[in-house]
Amino acid sequence: MFGLSAEKLLLLVLLAVLILGPERLPYYAKQLGELVRKGKKMVDNAQVQMKSELGDGYQDLDWKKLDPRQYDPRRIVREALQPEKKTSNIVDRVKERPPQRRLEFGEAPPFDLEAT
Repeated sequence: MFGLSAEKLLLLVLLAVLILGPERLPYYAKQLGELVRKGKKMVDNAQVQMKSELGDGYQDLDWKKLDPRQYDPRRIVREALQPEKKTSNIVDRVKERPPQRRLEFGEAPPFDLEAT
């Protein structure tokens, strides 16, 4: 917890006993207990509020997908700088069509009644 080993915690308790003395130590221990209870109550209230605001579907949320640490800025920049894949536009499609043949003299051009 917070990088403290058992020896360090014991040393902190011993220092508290020596500095505060046996008269004031119970008072400060009581204050610490109340502070911890208030903190736990705040966390519980925040959880209840989150559940009520998110609704019933909050259990289905994948919180790991929302973790910003999963995004690698180098990959994002690399993908942004890569040339985009060429999408076919109208000019490319016209170029891909087979060449049209010329009409013979007197031949009627194709006509689509539904198109007009």
